[in-house]
Amino acid sequence: MHFVVLGSPASWYLRDLARAADGRHRITQATFRQLTACVGPAGVRCSSGAVDMSGVDAVLVRTMPPGSLEQVVFRMDALARLEAAGVVVINPARAVEAAVDKYLATAKLQSAGLRVPRTAVCQTADDALRCFAELGGDVVLKPLFGSEGRGITRLTDEALAQRAFKMLEELGAVLYLQEFIAHEGCDLRLLLIGETVLAMRRRNPLDWRTNVSRGATAEAFSPDAKLVELARRAAASVGAPVAGVDILPGRDNHLYVIEVNAVPGWRALAAVTRQDVARLVLDYVASAVQAPRSS
Repeated sequence: MHFVVLGSPASWYLRDLARAADGRHRITQATFRQLTACVGPAGVRCSSGAVDMSGVDAVLVRTMPPGSLEQVVFRMDALARLEAAGVVVINPARAVEAAVDKYLATAKLQSAGLRVPRTAVCQTADDALRCFAELGGDVVLKPLFGSEGRGITRLTDEALAQRAFKMLEELGAVLYLQEFIAHEGCDLRLLLIGETVLAMRRRNPLDWRTNVSRGATAEAFSPDAKLVELARRAAASVGAPVAGVDILPGRDNHLYVIEVNAVPGWRALAAVTRQDVARLVLDYVASAVQAPRSS
């Protein structure tokens, strides 16, 4: 089968997928930057540079680079039209769109009955300062778009919070605040690939952030039925068949769903679980391609 991977040519994940394909599948790299769509009598065709994406078996989304509102909307629309034309897109455009937007993802998680930190989203420093107080004066300020702990700040001082809020307001940013959940320095990452579930526990005794990219250590573990059910409900809430779900055990003995990543990484998880995650992903994509044809 022929799969297009939307990602950087320097991406480790592109190389890992090409390795795992091992002659069984053809892997072609493409970028969002060169995405082009044409509408005519023959229908809608989508390409990236010289790659005709309308004629491949599947498209794997491995990045979501920053862009203007118009660029992001066009990218999602182009992916959606590829799906409508019968090309398998993993993850689907609606899932990527929902998961990349922290406000929308958190709202969907809450609507699915999952426990999330109390969250406030606003656009002015004055509103953010009011929300800061309402959330207990100990908040985590996050960029609305972003992952791997980049741009995340914990604020406990009102004066520093006000300065941060004013700066972001001047930049035209949306202010996304969550109450800080006291925890024991670890969280859980469950990776769902269709029906397959892999899990690791991440610990960071030196930082309240538990991302491996920020120095946390990881270890594999076998999640119980409750954790698997939480992760499945979280992934389903945004419509992502391949998803990384972050679950935080709080000191209050509650499990909080922090994030659903629709472009999940697996480098650390593959190392600690000793699983060929890239091969599992390709096998799932191949099964998704075959499913509509056999129905």
